[in-house]
Amino acid sequence: MTIEELIERLEEYRDAIGGDAEVRLMTQQQWPFENRICGLASSEEIADCCDDDDEDAGGEEGQGKPAPVLFLVEGGQIGYGSKKAWEVAQ
Repeated sequence: MTIEELIERLEEYRDAIGGDAEVRLMTQQQWPFENRICGLASSEEIADCCDDDDEDAGGEEGQGKPAPVLFLVEGGQIGYGSKKAWEVAQ
């Protein structure tokens, strides 16, 4: 999913359920969990904050600048989720 696709989907949901609805992250399809989102981080931001020899900088290894990726960062588990989320995800 691209940032543009995500924005479009968020706008559709804002119109349908309201802009004050909480956003959560559903993970692990076979054993679903609901998670808070604590923030966003780009691959460039991650690379900029890491040492040059740090392999945790993100992006493709050995290509210098990382591929442009935006990460939704988990803020902690809330509880169990629903497998049905994957059935209705668009």
